[in-house]
Amino acid sequence: MIDAFELTKDYGTVVAVRDVTFHVGRGEVVGFLGLNGAGKTTTLRMLAGSLGPTSGRVVIAGHDLEREPLRARGCLGYLPEAAPLYPEMRVREYLEFRARVKSIRGSKVRAAAREAAERARVVDVMETLIGHLSKGYRQRVGLAEALLGRPPLLILDEPTAGLDPNQIHEVRELIRDLGADHTLLLSTHILPEVEATCDRALVIHRGRLVAQGTLEELRSQRTGSGAELHVRGDAQRARALLGELPFVRSVNLGAPREAAAPSAPTTELVELEVRFDAPPTEPETTAAATSGADVDGQIEDCVRALVNAGFGVRRAGPRRAALDEVFRSLTLPAAPDGERDATGGSAS
Repeated sequence: MIDAFELTKDYGTVVAVRDVTFHVGRGEVVGFLGLNGAGKTTTLRMLAGSLGPTSGRVVIAGHDLEREPLRARGCLGYLPEAAPLYPEMRVREYLEFRARVKSIRGSKVRAAAREAAERARVVDVMETLIGHLSKGYRQRVGLAEALLGRPPLLILDEPTAGLDPNQIHEVRELIRDLGADHTLLLSTHILPEVEATCDRALVIHRGRLVAQGTLEELRSQRTGSGAELHVRGDAQRARALLGELPFVRSVNLGAPREAAAPSAPTTELVELEVRFDAPPTEPETTAAATSGADVDGQIEDCVRALVNAGFGVRRAGPRRAALDEVFRSLTLPAAPDGERDATGGSAS
C-alpha cells in the first residue's frame, strides 16, 4: 500500500530525513515512532504529497507519487497534526466544501460528507461552527475530512496531540475501528498509543529509520539486562537469596504462576524478575556486543544458586524488554547509570 524508497529531505545544510525506506502492507495499522523533531512530520508530508523529497520516491497503492500524483493522492486521506479547518464554517459546510475539492460531484457531495461524519462520529455537531468545537471534536472533523471518498489509506500525524485523557481514549477507539477497513500509518511519540492501536512500528531518530517490525520483534531486539525466572519454593527466601548475588541490582516478585495449597505455601510456583547491574565493558566495546554472553552467564549463576538452595526452577530466560526501554535504547545517547545503548552510545 505504501512503499518509500530512500526518501531524503534536506534544507540547505540541514538534513531532516535521510534514506528512509519501508513498506506498509494493505490492511496494516503501523505506528511511526520518534521523538519530537525526529523527522516524522516531514516524512508523512512527503508520503502525502504535500512536500517534495530532495531525493527518493513514494509509491501509493501501485502509483508513483511523482509520476501519477492524482491517482496516488486519490488513494489516501491525510490528517496533519494541525488540521486546516475553517472556524467560521459549520461542520457540514466544511465537509461538503472539501468533498468538492476532492472532485466529488452533484448529489454525492452531501452523501459523502454525511458518511464521513458518521464514521468520524461528528454527526451530532454537523450544524455547529467549527470555531465553537472542543479540540477533540475538531480533531475528529479533520479525520472526517481525511475519510471523504473512502480512501483505502489513512496517514495520521499525531492524531491525539493536545487532547485530554477522555478525548484520547475516544480517538484511539476510533482509530482501532478504522483499522478494520483501512490501511493506517500514524505518527506519534507516545508509546501507549502504538501499543493500543498498532500491529507494527517504525522508529525514526534524527531523520534516519533505526528500527521496524512488530511490537514483539522490536522488544526482542533488546533483551532487558536481567532474567525472568519461574521458581517453586518460598518466594521471599528466593528473592533474598538472589539479592545477595553481586551482579543483581533488584529482584521483583510477580504474580504466582500456580496457586499454592494453604497447607504448603513453600511449594508455590512464582515469577521473579531479576535486574542485573550493567556489565563492565572495554572502552571500544558496546553492550550490544557483550551483553548477550554476560546475561546468559548471570542467568546460569542465578539458577545454580537457587538449585543449590533446594528450589525448583521451571523456567529461566532473559527478561523481555518493555517497549519504552527499546525506544530509549534507540533514541537516547546516554542513560543515568552510564549503561551503553544498543546503538553503541552511552545511555542516559
